[in-house]
Amino acid sequence: MGAAAGRPGSEWRPSVTQLIERDYFSDHEVLRDPYGFFDAIREQGPIYRPPGKDYYIVTGFQEALEVLRDHDAFSAIIGLQGASAALPFTPHGSDITAQIEAHRADFAGGDQVVNLDDEPHTKLRAFINTLFVPSRLKASEAFIEDYCDQMVGSAVANGGVELISKIATPFVTQVVADLLGVPTQDRQLFMDAIASGPVPGALDGTDPMSGGAEHPFAIMGKYFYGYLADRRANPRDDILTEFAHAKYNDGTTPEIYDLVQLGMFMFGAGQDTSAKLLGNSMKYLVEDQALQSRLRAEPKLIGAFLEEVLRIEGSTKQTARLARKDTKIGDVEIPAGTKILVALSAANRDPRRWDDPNELIVGRKKVAEHVGFGRGKHVCAGAPLARVEVRVIMEKFLEMTSKIELDLEKHPGGVADLNYEPSFIIRGLEKMHIKLTPAEGFVAPADHADLSSPGA
Repeated sequence: MGAAAGRPGSEWRPSVTQLIERDYFSDHEVLRDPYGFFDAIREQGPIYRPPGKDYYIVTGFQEALEVLRDHDAFSAIIGLQGASAALPFTPHGSDITAQIEAHRADFAGGDQVVNLDDEPHTKLRAFINTLFVPSRLKASEAFIEDYCDQMVGSAVANGGVELISKIATPFVTQVVADLLGVPTQDRQLFMDAIASGPVPGALDGTDPMSGGAEHPFAIMGKYFYGYLADRRANPRDDILTEFAHAKYNDGTTPEIYDLVQLGMFMFGAGQDTSAKLLGNSMKYLVEDQALQSRLRAEPKLIGAFLEEVLRIEGSTKQTARLARKDTKIGDVEIPAGTKILVALSAANRDPRRWDDPNELIVGRKKVAEHVGFGRGKHVCAGAPLARVEVRVIMEKFLEMTSKIELDLEKHPGGVADLNYEPSFIIRGLEKMHIKLTPAEGFVAPADHADLSSPGA
């Protein structure tokens, strides 16, 4: 069964020449429809340097894989600041690795795991992977099931909800807080901090790590540091103690600061993957009642549906790499110091790789080969958790309802009224009000929350 992609802003159709001259990093029309922009770029070739720009855009699927897998030739140092930002140095020579490391502190989030290279990245990433072993995910799934019963049940009992702020953001924050062992009494503070944080990859050029002591990571990090310092001094039988005393693969003990960085990374990454995936997936469901009915009748297809959403409208539109050595992408020579925008959302719609790339097709063959979570050593560490989170909550929404609709009182123009976060990195809705018709036999939670209230 297929459904049209429902491209936002589909009435906007400038010429190819006009499109390729637009600025991906600041143009709000491109924000609404990045797919039209990338289609125009792709017509120029799978690797293309826009007029007047000092970076290349990679739209081809195979070419994107080349870049994402080649950790020797490409650095992840510009992952947060993007390909349009100026480098803090002038590249010299055929290998600029030493220059990158000498200036790492000058890059936005240079010490964040998404920007690390080589051994520092390998060391931290191996540590992160221990958080996502099957046994831990299984334990988290039990919490997710219980929390979804309460949260979705309350939304259905209320007859509707604003999905992003009342469901997606608190849901993902609670799941990560549970995974890391954040005390229950502090979780609302973490949710409030996340909700007030800056958008990564903001179109207005705001540094994603700016804000000083008011940045969500600074607020949450202060608490998290306290938890871990206490558990190192006073071990208990809990997840935080396990986290505080964990070791790297080489047997060394991480600094508490490094553990805090990892914890904050997980909170941020959860918002950028799971929360946005839930909103993007729900958009397709409210557009297609037949698809809703099919997934209710065959809930085993929900996983395949989510993989297809990750392909056609994943949470991450692009990532960026800096060539640290003279190299090639396809047959294009790339000198050291060249910035590369890897358009994940374009690679996932590359017609050389996907039949009917702009169509949502549940059951598409080999759909899990998409690059919605990236690829290579920097593939999203939380992908297994994201898949569990969104699958379970989507199952609950479909199980507890007979119909899910967009609230046309809030969005009178339908899905065309939905606005996206002003980010060149993230593809995620700002708000989405939905109406929920209870399924026959639905029983509301005894203590269900009023999710329409400001503090809910």
